[in-house]
Amino acid sequence: MKSLEILFAISLVLGTIPAHAEKATDITVYRSPSCSCCGKWLEHLKQNNFTIKDIPTEDMNAIKHKYGVSDEMASCHTAVVNGYVVEGHVPADDIKVLLKTKPSVVGIAVPQMPSGTPGMEMDGKKDPYDVMSFDSDKHYQVFKSHSK
Repeated sequence: MKSLEILFAISLVLGTIPAHAEKATDITVYRSPSCSCCGKWLEHLKQNNFTIKDIPTEDMNAIKHKYGVSDEMASCHTAVVNGYVVEGHVPADDIKVLLKTKPSVVGIAVPQMPSGTPGMEMDGKKDPYDVMSFDSDKHYQVFKSHSK
């Protein structure tokens, strides 16, 4: 009788675990060691089921050049996930859409550092911003608009 009770308890516990639990996604992030907003963006990614390989570097320009990030798309950190480049404070949900839809682009970016993007929360201020896709020929297109 005791083993039946144990099996019942196990089935209750397992029944609470979703069968479609999302596997964590590995992402490599290059950032300046002195940038505080990058750490906040990393926390945003962790909270959204990303496993981070954090690589602080003093030569972010070399990283951006290596991964094809133009001056127009540049921000403070550069990430690589499943062959795509993610530049700046891109929301985790937009990265997940990129990985699901697999467009023919180099990556997506939030150029500069708009207030209200993940990691750039400032006293409730939230500027509208666009997540842009980009390719190797410097063609830019709105991937997702975020308004107030």
